[in-house]
Amino acid sequence: MSRIRLTLAYDGAPFEGWQSQPGDNTVQDVLEAAAAEVAGGEVRVSGSGRTDTGVHALGQVAHFDAPEGSKMDAGAWMRALNTKLPAAVRVLAASGVGADFHSRFSAVGKTYRYEIDTAPVLHPLRVGRAWHHPKPFEVGVLRAACELYLGEHDFAAFAANRRDGKEPDTVRTITRAEVEAAGGTVSVIITGNGFLYKMVRLLVGGAVRVAEGREGLGWLRGKLEDPGAGKCQYCAPGGGLYLVEVEY
Repeated sequence: MSRIRLTLAYDGAPFEGWQSQPGDNTVQDVLEAAAAEVAGGEVRVSGSGRTDTGVHALGQVAHFDAPEGSKMDAGAWMRALNTKLPAAVRVLAASGVGADFHSRFSAVGKTYRYEIDTAPVLHPLRVGRAWHHPKPFEVGVLRAACELYLGEHDFAAFAANRRDGKEPDTVRTITRAEVEAAGGTVSVIITGNGFLYKMVRLLVGGAVRVAEGREGLGWLRGKLEDPGAGKCQYCAPGGGLYLVEVEY
């Protein structure tokens, strides 16, 4: 049985996230349906992690085991899947990998980018693809706030409660937390060894709250030093978030 690794891009706006759920309107659902149509039978696909409703991907990674006896190589799978997938989802690359590769458990890091559009009027083609924030905020303060996230911290204050009720280990290491500003777009780029449920959106929301002057850097620092004191309540909208890359 051959294991195939896929690199995917998708527009998250039409979907209720990555993870399969009742209703069949997730990226995993449409990918598994396309693979089943190609294979002539059920194919289970695993992703590197869940993306929420409306969140986009430039470099999501997934894998599946080709049915026994299949003579299709990775390139043939890529071409066939792209003929079956909706236009909002595309396989960008495919390769054969060993049976020990797992898109989720083999990952050692991920990079996300969050886009904030500061134009007075949001261009129609940016709807659902950026957080429209025309009110002024200090980019320098935003940068200082994001720098507080660097290193190993307990990020429990920046994790939404999971639907399954399970309490995961909330310690993560952030190795990159940068802010870029150009042409009316402010981008926050965050790389870490793993992320909790809605963590990136809460990190961005908390940092923007400080950049607006509505909270201080001390408030944000306190969330990291005493994570049990209370959750961050400021979650940035899903449409501005992009999964850029998964590292192995």
